[in-house]
Amino acid sequence: MVEHQFGGPWTEEKLNRLRKYLPAYTKIFTSNPRAAYFHTLYVDAFAGTGFRQDEAVDREEEGALFDVNVDPEAGAFRQGSAAIALETTPPFAEYVFIERSATYVQSLARLRESFPALAPHITVVSDDANVYLRRWCSNTDWHRNRAVVFLYPYGMQVQWATIAAMAATPGIDLWILFPLGIGVNRLLLRERLPQGPWADRLTALFGTEAWQQAFYRPSEQQNLFGDQPETIRDADFARIAQFWLERLRTVFPHVAPQPLPLRNSRHVPLYLLCFAASNPRKGSTAVRIAQHILSR
Repeated sequence: MVEHQFGGPWTEEKLNRLRKYLPAYTKIFTSNPRAAYFHTLYVDAFAGTGFRQDEAVDREEEGALFDVNVDPEAGAFRQGSAAIALETTPPFAEYVFIERSATYVQSLARLRESFPALAPHITVVSDDANVYLRRWCSNTDWHRNRAVVFLYPYGMQVQWATIAAMAATPGIDLWILFPLGIGVNRLLLRERLPQGPWADRLTALFGTEAWQQAFYRPSEQQNLFGDQPETIRDADFARIAQFWLERLRTVFPHVAPQPLPLRNSRHVPLYLLCFAASNPRKGSTAVRIAQHILSR
């Protein structure tokens, strides 16, 4: 088995949110005769190897994401979800695991050996998650299908166009790790707006350039050289999180109002564990369940 390393004694506690939600979800579709009509899918983007191992995170792949140093504990939030989903009772009708790394794809394929009863229902996709998810959203018959999508990116790979594509369907419950401290906060400079690739990455994530007005204000203080910078950062973790939730609400009819901060050992928030539901009529129930789990 390929090692997909990560660390942090709090990892299991965070993944327990998924463990609690998935059986609550599948129970609805097996115990309710009307809901049993739907074909249920669990879709895991950035699935890694599917297994967890309590070691230090592999920094090489992480560091290439946006050319800044990453937190050594950051990988803790993205592992083990595939195996957790396959252990869910009642089971899903279908499981889709997406991973671009060819090495990790090989390890994911071995999940069929670990879960032989579910092997015919497991699909492992080697593709860019953004590309695949948008195509999948467009091609799926949402009159017949319902899905839980788990977006645990390594950093800031998720594009707003992907979020919007899922929100446009009537059948997706989305769990997503928003890269609060590991990504966005690191890219926001103190005395000037990010430029070039960093700005492009932020705009792709938020789906708008409005983050510039949300996170910066005109400067009123001179620096040591007597110059006055045009803008100065005016955003802490709370403001960044608020803006992200506001963006989710522009496309999803239902969003859990209190996401869960996932912190490293120094109590710095690396991610926000967020939940949103695209079903206009039934999504409020899903949010109520998810928020209860997030708040515990």
